Amino acid sequence: MNEHALARAREPIGSRRAAPEQLIRGAADDWEVIVGLEIHAQVQSRAKLFSGASTAFGGEPNDHVSLVDAAMPGMLPVINEACVEQAVRTGLGLRARINTTSRFDRKNYFYPDLPQGYQISQYAHPIVGEGEVFVDMADGERIVVGIERLHLEQDAGKSVHDLHQGRSSVDLNRSGVALMEIVSRPDLRSAEEARAYLTTMRLILRTLGTCDGDMDKGNLRADINVSVRRPGEPLGTRCEIKNVNSIRFAGQAIEHEARRQIGILEDGGAVLQETRLFDARTGETRSMRSKEEAHDYRYFPDPDLLPLVLDEAMVERVRSSLPELPDEKRARYVKLGLSPYDASVLVADVAASAYFEAVAKGRDPKAAVNWVNNELLGRLNKEGIAIEASPVSAAQLGAILDLLAKDVISGKIAKDLFEVVWTEGGDPAEIVEARGMVQVTDTDAIEAAVDEVIAANPDKAEQAKAKPNLAGWFVGQVMKSTGGKANPKAVAATVRQRLGIEG
Repeated sequence: MNEHALARAREPIGSRRAAPEQLIRGAADDWEVIVGLEIHAQVQSRAKLFSGASTAFGGEPNDHVSLVDAAMPGMLPVINEACVEQAVRTGLGLRARINTTSRFDRKNYFYPDLPQGYQISQYAHPIVGEGEVFVDMADGERIVVGIERLHLEQDAGKSVHDLHQGRSSVDLNRSGVALMEIVSRPDLRSAEEARAYLTTMRLILRTLGTCDGDMDKGNLRADINVSVRRPGEPLGTRCEIKNVNSIRFAGQAIEHEARRQIGILEDGGAVLQETRLFDARTGETRSMRSKEEAHDYRYFPDPDLLPLVLDEAMVERVRSSLPELPDEKRARYVKLGLSPYDASVLVADVAASAYFEAVAKGRDPKAAVNWVNNELLGRLNKEGIAIEASPVSAAQLGAILDLLAKDVISGKIAKDLFEVVWTEGGDPAEIVEARGMVQVTDTDAIEAAVDEVIAANPDKAEQAKAKPNLAGWFVGQVMKSTGGKANPKAVAATVRQRLGIEG
């Protein structure tokens, strides 16, 4: 763990103060909301944490269940090394301490969809310790969120209540799938910060390739701890909102829960520590059960599993394979000359970033980002197409930029060419040659076109001598008359020369 993260780990819990504009106005006082998240991320692996059963999504109910998952007598769990590596990889991506010795415990609780009647998890000795995440807000502020721990555990199965009237069914396909539970410090001070943190965490996990972040499938979900206090007071009693599977819902749940607690406290009541659920239909949270503590689960070391001891060489091997992290990539893009906004748009989408890298290789990065962010992503979003299925490949867009850079085509022709490639495909250079889309650079032809436009508009030509900005109107008319084929720079220079405008 780096020195910054270590210093943060020593800070008192809840020491960060909310900005004045983040305070919630109650009936009598201002209130500060304190938020911490426990993210449950399904590990990307082909097999489950302690069995060889498939983790594929969408199989028939109970089709991906081994004897271990079904808790048949005499069946013993065997740790999946790939899941361990994914946890280490995630920990390194969170700039966290990797614990080379960790331990699995039994968490005793009634799980109708975990046949063994307990969950194999990690409690006192997790595989990953303290770390930190940088979260860039929309206003340009960067906040640092401390990570308390990351531990591995089994996911539960799924109870189905609508197949048979009066009876419930159980699908164990998900039972035993590896989860990483990533616990943050209570460093977040608004619903907006929590949404940004969730977005950042999902991007980090996708970049690392350790979780696909698909919240619709339940592969990434969050338990949200919310409390409120008057500024300067100790931390209040927290309530946990379970299994929120949408970033938008997370923000709504925090906002409702904070106001619910403020209302209770301002009426002279006390907030009860409990577990709650968020109802997306009403936008409200409702009580689920009283909040359990660690002793309620009666943790004890799992007797079927030895302590997990990692080799330092293995940790270093994983470290050496880490990709560039999102905040590092964003800083590199800004250094290349991209605006912070353009850099953030690219970094927010792993596929878009990879596409940009391919287009920008050996080319002007500013020109590349303009075409990727504005022309390509704009068109893809409009038509609801994922960038992976883009009709225009990175190689094709790069070829269009090459033709532009060599003055073979103008910006107007480039947009027409992009449309042709989008709808018909093909090699941009061959299309330009076959359709006569080459830019007009012949000086005589450009001068003739300029003279023709000036002759047709003598009044405007006279006005332009007093108002040089009118030269742009003449340039537009010439480009229009030439079908966008004239070299814009040559046209602009000729217009100013013919009108006698200096500079």
